[in-house]
Amino acid sequence: MKHLLSTADLSRSEALLLLDTASQMAQTQQREIKKLPTLRGRTVVNLFFEDSTRTRISFEAAAKRLSADVINFSVKGSAVSKGESLKDTALTLHAMGADAVVVRHWASGAAYQLAHSGWFDATVVNAGDGTHQHPTQALLDSFTMRRHLVGTPDNPDGVGHDLAGQHVAIVGDVLHSRVARANVHLLHTLGARVTLVAPPTLVPVGVSTWPCDTSYSFDETLATGPDAVMMLRVQRERMSGGAGAFFPSVVEYMRRYGLDRDRLATLPEHTIVMHPGPMNRGLEISAEAADGPRSVIVEQVTNGVAVRMAALYLLLAGETP
Repeated sequence: MKHLLSTADLSRSEALLLLDTASQMAQTQQREIKKLPTLRGRTVVNLFFEDSTRTRISFEAAAKRLSADVINFSVKGSAVSKGESLKDTALTLHAMGADAVVVRHWASGAAYQLAHSGWFDATVVNAGDGTHQHPTQALLDSFTMRRHLVGTPDNPDGVGHDLAGQHVAIVGDVLHSRVARANVHLLHTLGARVTLVAPPTLVPVGVSTWPCDTSYSFDETLATGPDAVMMLRVQRERMSGGAGAFFPSVVEYMRRYGLDRDRLATLPEHTIVMHPGPMNRGLEISAEAADGPRSVIVEQVTNGVAVRMAALYLLLAGETP
């Protein structure tokens, strides 16, 4: 692999290699000295055209724990805010000798353009492009699911196994969610069955071509006993015309599509609750669901560092650990 742009590009063997390598990386993070020398002398640039806390810090921590040099490039206050093009920014990074560029951009396809433009030779990792893809988020989600749903005492991370036979419900603002798109493709590749649950106004055109089922009823989907329930953030900042153009009110949305105490009580004992963050508490998820014993939301953040270490290692070192 030269780049990591979309989960749709990953074969089953590539996805399992990333997840299994992440398991090895996670084990190194239990040691007193967490740093590895594997990417010493390499330069990783975090190029973020959108605000981010979890993803940027996670990539920075991952690169630094692999001993890479890290440059954080924030658009605010940079030449980009003065009108510099993506091409000129790429040429600047090339001149700086960047080995990998982790890019988050508001435009779908920006990471692909950067990777295939010929502007530089660096590896490109997509950290989220518009409403298109967020591959490392999907990988950390699958890593977390595999640990809880497939892992055994002898193999707690489920190394070598996929997610065949697991049923995952992804609920909420699918229309604006790059996380949903990335997860649908990766979970399908790993053998899981996915059901998207959303009001009709928040279901993308063409969803019938995706490798998943679609439902407009959260309660009917919960009655099937999913193994994981992933709640999506309602992305009001991407809703032209405001949230009122997509659903009547916050109260109505929570009543129909929110994970609250009553719905939580209907889930099978083994079902885990997930959320990519940041959360809108009281809108798509209640405090009981977010902070309860089923929740693996904080663990997702922890696992994100190991998964991103694995991605950077395999892309830049190009070998199996």
